Amino acid sequence: MPLSLQETVPAFQAAATSGVTVTEQTLQGQYTVLYFYPKDSTSGCTTESQDFTAQFAAFQAANCQIFGISRDSLKSHESFKAAHAMPFELISDPDETLCELFGVMQLKNMYGKQVRGVERSTFLIDPKGVIVAEWRKVKVPGHVDAVLSALQAAS
Repeated sequence: MPLSLQETVPAFQAAATSGVTVTEQTLQGQYTVLYFYPKDSTSGCTTESQDFTAQFAAFQAANCQIFGISRDSLKSHESFKAAHAMPFELISDPDETLCELFGVMQLKNMYGKQVRGVERSTFLIDPKGVIVAEWRKVKVPGHVDAVLSALQAAS
């Protein structure tokens, strides 16, 4: 069963850029945004990451850290992060552990074929590790502003 609102994120461990290991403990003590996206360096994912980068100071001011998550490799993530000067870490989830935990793997139509992929989704987690807001089937325009508004209302 994927996690849902008001549930606490259970124990996990994931590799992220800059040699960082992210665990459930990383999510304690401040707000956290976890945004799941399909693939590094694609247009929608690049725009979404740029939007989070542009608003990073506002998220920090609200005591919130940000992590982007996809199935891409750490090498791909490091290149993507560097190319767009992202001030936050990207988590590599090649075995889909976090994707399954948060229920973001979905069947999607790509060029007339059904493929299993990441449904663009974002989760806001409070300083105790509890999911307090979620966005699924995200459309990129205006999304980061909506997440920031929810964060500011919650904090």
